[in-house]
Amino acid sequence: MNYANDHIRNVMLAGHSGSGKTTLAEAMLYLTKGTDRFGRVEDGNTVCDFDPEEIKRHASLSLALAPVEYDGVKINLIDTPGLFDFEVGQQEAIGAAESVLIAVSARSGLTVGVQKAYKLAIKNGKSRMVYIGKVDAEHADFYKVFEDLKSSFGPSICPVVVPIEQAGGRVFLNLITMKAYSYAADGAAREVPVPSYGHRTEGLLEAMREAVAETDDALMEKFFEGEPFTQEELTEGVKNGVKTGAITPVFCGATTLLAGVDQVLWGIKKLLPSAARGAGAEATDRDGNPVEVECTPDAPVCAYVFKTVADPFVGKLSYVKVVAGELKADSPVVNSRTGEPERLGKLVALKGKKQTDISSIGAGDIGAITKMANTKTGDTLCAPSRVVAFPAPVFSKPTLSMAIKVKQKGDESKISGALQRLMEEDPSIGYSINTETVQQILSGLGEQHLDVVCAKLKSKFGVEVGLAEPRIAYRESIRKKCKAQGRHKKQTGGHGQFGDVWIEFEPTTEGDFIFEEKVFGGSVPKNFFPAVEKGLQEAVRHGVLAGYPVVGLKATLLDGSYHPVDSSEMAFKMAAKLAYKAALPEAGPILLEPIGSLKACVPGDVTGDIMGEVTKRRGRVLGMNPDEDNMQIVEAEVPVSEMHDFTNYLRQATQGRGSFTFDFVRYEPLPSMLEGKVIEDAKKFMDIKSDEE
Repeated sequence: MNYANDHIRNVMLAGHSGSGKTTLAEAMLYLTKGTDRFGRVEDGNTVCDFDPEEIKRHASLSLALAPVEYDGVKINLIDTPGLFDFEVGQQEAIGAAESVLIAVSARSGLTVGVQKAYKLAIKNGKSRMVYIGKVDAEHADFYKVFEDLKSSFGPSICPVVVPIEQAGGRVFLNLITMKAYSYAADGAAREVPVPSYGHRTEGLLEAMREAVAETDDALMEKFFEGEPFTQEELTEGVKNGVKTGAITPVFCGATTLLAGVDQVLWGIKKLLPSAARGAGAEATDRDGNPVEVECTPDAPVCAYVFKTVADPFVGKLSYVKVVAGELKADSPVVNSRTGEPERLGKLVALKGKKQTDISSIGAGDIGAITKMANTKTGDTLCAPSRVVAFPAPVFSKPTLSMAIKVKQKGDESKISGALQRLMEEDPSIGYSINTETVQQILSGLGEQHLDVVCAKLKSKFGVEVGLAEPRIAYRESIRKKCKAQGRHKKQTGGHGQFGDVWIEFEPTTEGDFIFEEKVFGGSVPKNFFPAVEKGLQEAVRHGVLAGYPVVGLKATLLDGSYHPVDSSEMAFKMAAKLAYKAALPEAGPILLEPIGSLKACVPGDVTGDIMGEVTKRRGRVLGMNPDEDNMQIVEAEVPVSEMHDFTNYLRQATQGRGSFTFDFVRYEPLPSMLEGKVIEDAKKFMDIKSDEE
């Protein structure tokens, strides 16, 4: 059934891992007859957690769609992961939602995941609503959690449904309708008399009236005069406040008992903005000028691709949110990124993994398109008459890198193609081939993230891999000037080979390798100069300490001799290499290690710990700058070899609040006490490499 855009709500479910997001989506589906059983995450039979890895780990790893039809309204629930390793799910979903429903556990309270979800909603200008679940759990305290939310997020936190414990059991009071409900075992609501006001309930009512008064001058005047608001005024006031971001309504419930879930559905319908009110977005035209795209059904079609699923058996599936117009299978569309027409596959409606063929996707609605070869996440599909592009999404950059070890010989060639498919699904995966260390490098947001990538490589593409700490690409250089002779003489039948050079080697800061000649009197003919340079260029690829490339080296050809018959380019090339091998051990060879620039954004109260950790890792703290939300940016330079597990450390030290970027800047001398181990490891690697060859 197609819904008009004012009867559609696109709601992203977000919050900390384990706060009950997937269970809430399951309860809404079950309560509205969208499913015939109430699935449990522990049993692996929920609609939204359908991937084998999600079932195995009892946690959401990527976003999933769960459309709920309630009282004439279609609610597109977008369930997102709460684990920080999979936060790309939230970054994808935020572009398709008008509202964010933040799930909070009445037992765990105000967690980092809740704070991050709230910040993400504000940053993207999305309406917010909070659901405090698990009020039936042991040690749950709704009112403490509510006060924590209020003190952390300010006066926008507005109570709408609150639990009241009384002799006959727990009831849920809707402060807008002033109706109270108790719930049967099957989730059926029964209206009960409103409990007598206690001091706490009166305070909550006053907090809601105050929040509503802030949304309208006339209501503010009425509030100050002490007049009560009507139910319509309260509803409209909260609705307007939610749209502008001035109000964040708070609901509650016991999800597994289906208690209070109907009130959440009521709140989504009554208070959250419809697609007609909130789905319009600003885009840019071909010339880069801003264009406002309104969510209207009769406009030229315009759709945003917010997620890609690349399955080796089913094919590619692109999740789209139609911002304007009506998208049909035969709609002519242009991909604004490529500028090329895009041929659409089948249109499908999604409910978890279940796909249902549909003829069209209306304005403000969400669906999926099969088999679009050239379309990727973040693309805009639009009518040729109006080609515009929505802003590209910003995804977390991978921070943990590991070397891939293939377990089955012959699978090396499959890895690249398989990872390219997975990278289409998950833009926070990185993959590269380090030709210097001869390793394939897989990057992600944490250990769990990389573990899941490896599991998918095996289950989807039949490639089994292990992970190891990647080798560091060191360099070598010299500390002092040294001169040496290289003499290559070989006599065979016929012409012999003869080349003789004197070369001076010295350190330089002007480049990796510089070649000059200062030959007098033609002792080495000019036509052999290029051969000498080429021989040295080949030689500097391998240093004399650990076999790493040599940098910061200047070589000057000073003298030599030649034979009119036996001298050749090859002979002088060999002579240059001999001079290099003779001189470098005497020129004070040293190892250089790569140094990176670290920018860590951390809460102010842990900056001392972070700076101490950087120093422990042989880093230099360069300074500290204040950032938004009481965060500090610690800037430092740290050796790359010391940063391998920094992702794990930072997450533990900041409880997931911190983030960082780390980029290579230059090479610096490796402390002499560490040279022995690096040389030993390099020798082992060279032995393994020669065995493989």
